[in-house]
Amino acid sequence: MANTVAPDATEAPVGPQTAALAGHVAGALDRGLPPEVAAKTRLHVLDTLAATLSGSRLRPGVRGIAYARKQGAGWATVLGTDLSVLPAAAALANGMSAHADETDDSHAASLSHPGCGIVPAALAVAEDLGASGRRLLTAVAVGYDVGTRVVMALGRPPVLAEGSSYSTHALAGQFGAAAAAAVLHGMDAERVRWTLSYTAQSAGGVTSWLRDPDHVEKAFVFGGMPAANGVRAAELVASGCDGVADVFSGQPNFLDALSTRVDRDRLAHGLGERYEIVHTNIKKFAVGSPAQAAVQATLDLVEEHGLTAQETESVEIILPYDLCRVVDDRAMPDINVQYLVAGTLVDGAFTFAMAHDDARMNDPLIRSLRERTTLKEDREVGGVRCATLVVTTTDGRRLRRHVPAVRGSVDDPMSVDEVQAKAEDLLEPVLGRERTSALVGLVSSLDEVSDVREMRPLLR
Repeated sequence: MANTVAPDATEAPVGPQTAALAGHVAGALDRGLPPEVAAKTRLHVLDTLAATLSGSRLRPGVRGIAYARKQGAGWATVLGTDLSVLPAAAALANGMSAHADETDDSHAASLSHPGCGIVPAALAVAEDLGASGRRLLTAVAVGYDVGTRVVMALGRPPVLAEGSSYSTHALAGQFGAAAAAAVLHGMDAERVRWTLSYTAQSAGGVTSWLRDPDHVEKAFVFGGMPAANGVRAAELVASGCDGVADVFSGQPNFLDALSTRVDRDRLAHGLGERYEIVHTNIKKFAVGSPAQAAVQATLDLVEEHGLTAQETESVEIILPYDLCRVVDDRAMPDINVQYLVAGTLVDGAFTFAMAHDDARMNDPLIRSLRERTTLKEDREVGGVRCATLVVTTTDGRRLRRHVPAVRGSVDDPMSVDEVQAKAEDLLEPVLGRERTSALVGLVSSLDEVSDVREMRPLLR
């Protein structure tokens, strides 16, 4: 078959944006992390480990673990089990567990959940190579820098509810996982660029995950697939494969293949100065991101007015137009905003158990509240995680609460103690109190760990 690409197509010079991005990855270990960035990265590692161990007991995690059990033995731990498998298999299983309970972090500007793909990938490779905790933290932070920038370079992320598209959640995780793995393998800039090119070839994910009723395929798209694909891309190059020198510029290229809104400068914008992990949200509530602010508004009304389910006549939830479909009357409790508001009202509090209780969705009182709840789109607001809740009481009062920035977001961040308390709540049912305390303590001093394999007894 004739070659339809010009013979010199692969000899095009490397674009300045790709050169800067690859240089950022290749120089990460020598450069290190500023103290405040390292501190934020430790919190995201802890938060993702907690999400993964908790999620290993939920359906997506169980399905990912079942897959991992059929793979070859290796050094990488499948969290919450007695398994050690090859890095890509561990990354896939742990990535699915990390997104299983909707408690993993989120990055608003790239419309992605970077942690559930990047942290499992970095941990699997770090275990395989016997890397230090400091090296792991650097790799994770660089992964957030790269994955989110690739998505932002595609232009404004598409609105989920308005047509079929590539999945920003999948792409950010894949390029971030690959970059983290490249750091751990100690690659030079040329090999980093080859790794990014192999990642582009394996990058997948489309928004059909919105139609997944059981969250299993969604967990694969957000966490499992990105983590495994990123690990595999780096392994290919580490084993000797070379590739395209610049997959982001020249013709053909990855960005133009997916978008007509390409902003190539975003690949390198702020590198070394703006660390995207610092601009990533850590969730306070283990629910789908678009429902976070509505849950917070409910709790605020309960606290401020002593509001109860018995005195609630009707509820109106107002969300940004691009978020409504994601959480509108979904089959799963942790992404059904009407159920989450009703359950929080009935309990007078938010709990992980309520948010994951399928049976309670049909509790008579909760069902009655859901039937009296209206979800409305705010057509003038998009791209932000805010909510307004209006409750009409049986005595005719109208109680209104607007939450512009939910607790845990970059605009209203949780303290270290709050993040650790959240992690403990997720970890203790799986690890017990003593091992949970040990894991939280170890991650808080991860910079001082000489070999991340020291964590293995606490992750099983």
